[in-house]
Amino acid sequence: MTSQSQGIQQLLQAEKRAKDKLEEAKKRKGKRLKQAKEEATAEIDHYRLQREKEFRSKQTNVMGSQGNLSAKIEEQTTETIRNLTSSYHRNMESMMKKLMNTICDIRPEIHPNFRDAV
Repeated sequence: MTSQSQGIQQLLQAEKRAKDKLEEAKKRKGKRLKQAKEEATAEIDHYRLQREKEFRSKQTNVMGSQGNLSAKIEEQTTETIRNLTSSYHRNMESMMKKLMNTICDIRPEIHPNFRDAV
């Protein structure tokens, strides 16, 4: 009888050790999955930063040339406005005199198509 109870005790202890080993393996697996996830996240972040850096570089190259183009266009526009303004101020006085002379210089004449009703 004692050998049977001793055998049962050994079986229970072996079952407990197996259960402990199984739990330990599950914990190691969980840690390894967590570590793999962290490594993958770090690798993804590194790749994302690298690609964003390349994108910014290309964007700077493209937008830099467009920025120069827009600066040139703005400079030309400013120059044109300045020229038009100076031309306006130069010619305003003479045009006002011509306009006033045309308006105020009235010469009454009979239109050539007008026929006397007589």
